[in-house]
Amino acid sequence: MDYFRIFDASASGMLAQKIRMNAIASNLANIETTRTETGEPYRRKDVVFASVVMDALREGSLEGVKVVDVVDDPSPFKVVYDPGHPDADENGFVRLPNINVIEEMINMIMASRVYEANVNAFNISKNMLMKALEIGR
Repeated sequence: MDYFRIFDASASGMLAQKIRMNAIASNLANIETTRTETGEPYRRKDVVFASVVMDALREGSLEGVKVVDVVDDPSPFKVVYDPGHPDADENGFVRLPNINVIEEMINMIMASRVYEANVNAFNISKNMLMKALEIGR
């Protein structure tokens, strides 16, 4: 078994969470965007993950994670009454992005903690391999 493959598994988790944090940051930055290039309000982005086998040729191989896609959340837009808004319809209603700040903050905390767990797994693996090398001296 290639003991250094465990670093690839941890690194794939860190990369996936980095992409997730970027999507969350984009969601929070566009919370007031009522019109995009398509003419609709900004749609919340969500990241889809999948597990991948790091080395399919070896028995007992490790699994990592990869980002399969960044998709638009199909939930409906928020609608508020604001007749003075430039994007209001003929009845005075404005469609706002389908973003919930609390949900985004919770997702950000979760992504941060998962990233941190992958860093810890990486460091623990590194320390174990260093100890194994010391034993071999």
